[in-house]
Amino acid sequence: MELIEIIKRRHSVRKYTDRQISRINMEKILEAGAYAPNAGGGQRSMLVGIRNRELTTKIGIMNMRGFDRSGLIGSYVSDEQPSVIDDPSIKNGFYGAPSVIVIFGQNNFMFKTADAFCCAENMVLQATEAGISSCIISRGEETFSGDDGKALLREWNVPENYSAICFVILGYISGEQPQTKPRKQDRIKIIE
Repeated sequence: MELIEIIKRRHSVRKYTDRQISRINMEKILEAGAYAPNAGGGQRSMLVGIRNRELTTKIGIMNMRGFDRSGLIGSYVSDEQPSVIDDPSIKNGFYGAPSVIVIFGQNNFMFKTADAFCCAENMVLQATEAGISSCIISRGEETFSGDDGKALLREWNVPENYSAICFVILGYISGEQPQTKPRKQDRIKIIE
């Protein structure tokens, strides 16, 4: 399959079955993240894959702690795949996904966010190619700000000068694949 077809087939999925992804697929997805573009070739991002549903649920709940909806007025994502923006009753920021990858960036490095999201994009494309659903989730730093989050970072040997930037949640979709939204006009221009 051509890359453009994989790109068009990728959707943000927020409804998952209990079925776990294989370790081999987790390794391939992590490898795709490790080969993402990165500022100056420094390879500063750190990737931690989690294939433990209890732990992903715990961290997903931590992700929602202190989530402030007040700045979301007028925001809307989807009826098919509602997000925490659409549905205040959602208490797990990972939507029940059985696997999660945490992407860390080196503090005080001005391109840590760009590097992390390049990793995330590579990983969701690799997941799509493997038939695995995914979604990129924000609020990394907030997720690990409490004592329980700091304990996990120590347990995982995350260097003290690193912070979580974002997550890639992974699993198998519950229900139908979301419909592709039409592309907005006038977003692409070519100047010659």
